[in-house]
Amino acid sequence: MSKRITRVNELLHREISGQLRRYYRNDAVNITISEVETSTDLRVARVYYSVIGDARAITEAEALFRRIGADLRRRVSKEVVLKYFPKFEYIYDPSLERGANILNLLDELDEENDR
Repeated sequence: MSKRITRVNELLHREISGQLRRYYRNDAVNITISEVETSTDLRVARVYYSVIGDARAITEAEALFRRIGADLRRRVSKEVVLKYFPKFEYIYDPSLERGANILNLLDELDEENDR
């Protein structure tokens, strides 16, 4: 991956997270943007997000991104100037949840070993 794409990914990640906190705080309180991957032609950006909560919270987050997706893209495009501004695809990322589950299991094993 080129340095430019990496910088664009980091910039979009920071700006999307900031816009969510600034304008959609009440609705997006349990959503974390985990990563942004932009295609090499800068036409598409995959926005990976994780959600704190159960399956219902994940469904609500999906509905939120369907509802605010275009407005969020518009707000970010005002702050980030690119020749071609990418279309956002919002994708649920379960990796943080899996990581938390693994850490919990390791903590339980550690407690059992201490007994």
